[in-house]
Amino acid sequence: MRTRHTIRPRPVLRGLAAFALVIAPAAASPALAQAGAQSEAEAIVLRPLSFFKVNDLDFGDIIASGTAGTVTLEPDGSRSRTGGVTLAGGGGEPARFAGLGSLNRQVNISLGSNSIWITGPGTRMRVRNFEIGSTPTAILSTSPTRFRITSPLGNYNFPVGATLEVGANQAPGDYSGTFTITLNYL
Repeated sequence: MRTRHTIRPRPVLRGLAAFALVIAPAAASPALAQAGAQSEAEAIVLRPLSFFKVNDLDFGDIIASGTAGTVTLEPDGSRSRTGGVTLAGGGGEPARFAGLGSLNRQVNISLGSNSIWITGPGTRMRVRNFEIGSTPTAILSTSPTRFRITSPLGNYNFPVGATLEVGANQAPGDYSGTFTITLNYL
């Protein structure tokens, strides 16, 4: 036996159904609303025979103790320590510089000073033995070190590492200072 069911909305329900169909798109429109966000775009346009800093020298997180020590950051990014210093985390990054010259152009690279002092909340610390990541690596000093640009396009980049002297009971905090690298294109 079959039964047949016919549903007929009552006039009031028909009106509500029609009203619901009319307002449904309006109620859903906030989901179609657009949102915007801003970002920045940057570019560096180099003039020939120039260079710039890509990133700063960062010795990473370290823990001092009652014994002085050192942290050496190699141009390849590896870190080592001596004395009472503990390396914390995986931090540390050599400074990196890049520039534009021409193929086979010789460049003299030198430091403004063979060592610098960085300051912070505690006793200042000395940074020394700046080393450029060349092949082979070379210790940079105030006396120029000569290199040749080997890229056919004349572009180049190089990392610089150094050694940080950490005092006994060095106060925790951020320490900073500056060093100057000079390039003379020959």
